[in-house]
Amino acid sequence: MPRTILIVEDEHILREIMKDYLLEEGYSVLEAPDGKQALLLFQEHEVDLIILDIMLPELDGWSVCKRVRKTSNVPIIMLTARSDEDDTLLGFELGADDYVAKPYSPPILLARVRRLLQRQHVREEENATLTSSGISIHFPSRTVLIDGTNCSLTHTEFEILACLMKNKGTIITREQLITKIWGYDFVGDDRTVNSHIRNLRSKLGDHARHIVTVVRSGYKFEDQP
Repeated sequence: MPRTILIVEDEHILREIMKDYLLEEGYSVLEAPDGKQALLLFQEHEVDLIILDIMLPELDGWSVCKRVRKTSNVPIIMLTARSDEDDTLLGFELGADDYVAKPYSPPILLARVRRLLQRQHVREEENATLTSSGISIHFPSRTVLIDGTNCSLTHTEFEILACLMKNKGTIITREQLITKIWGYDFVGDDRTVNSHIRNLRSKLGDHARHIVTVVRSGYKFEDQP
């Protein structure tokens, strides 16, 4: 079955351009002109990825992202005409997986969509469960258990944890995390990684101690008493 993309954009022309590109790639497309309609469509349909504008009528993109993250780790790409880095960081802190500034190239946006969905598909096909220090990652279902209790992570938080655990004891630089998770064309800085690490640690609770910061280098996963 084709993957379903939810486009949340109040500008009709931009929404139609995105829709045409996605349909040509074989995706199924849902459209919402405002935040409230987006949440209704998300509740009524199986959505594989959301392209979410920030400046929306009725309910802004940040609020939509926050509400979606209460129940789902579906990949979210946020769109904005604003260039303030603090806005970008806020989006990541709320659980966005990628960020694209307007004006953007539709083919570049499509490449971002394709990369996020391909990475998720690879994970779904893996049959391994990775366990260390009371943390278990089940790749087919993309679930994380902490001492047997489910821990709800966003798509990006899941990818970061999986990367660190797969390379246990090895320092992974922020640049390596950016390349592995967002790709070579990512536009951002180290604060993006720091923000996601902070959110991940918060969700891991006492097990956050296993994610060790290596000053001026990056992060690594270690077994800790």
